[in-house]
Amino acid sequence: MKSARLLAVALAAATASSSHAQSNAPAAPYAYAQLPDPRQEAEAKALMETLRCLVCQGQSIADSDADMAGDMRSLVRERIAAGERPEAIRAWLVERYGSWVSYKPPVEPVTWPLWAAPAVLLALGLWLARGRFRRKAR
Repeated sequence: MKSARLLAVALAAATASSSHAQSNAPAAPYAYAQLPDPRQEAEAKALMETLRCLVCQGQSIADSDADMAGDMRSLVRERIAAGERPEAIRAWLVERYGSWVSYKPPVEPVTWPLWAAPAVLLALGLWLARGRFRRKAR
């Protein structure tokens, strides 16, 4: 009996549509509204385009329709309106969510492999191509 109930709950959870996961809370004040000052809005927009949506992962918070991205857009706009600098906002978000939230990860010992990988792979590709062309020339 108990295992049947657990199975029913698991099945219901597995088949639940994503619409049930959406929040019924109202959107944050500046999630979809621009700041009245065009200069501040331009600063906020530029920053939002460099921050990754934590839900969508492949989109910036400027492009995402996820509730969390809306909350982050509102937070960015509110802090810009309060006079905070974009880099200070970025630093706060990185501290809170990790460097993954930024499309501009810092160069530090932990991220050196990420920065070096493209150059290493390009050099490896050129070395392999050189060997291949040498063999064909003979």
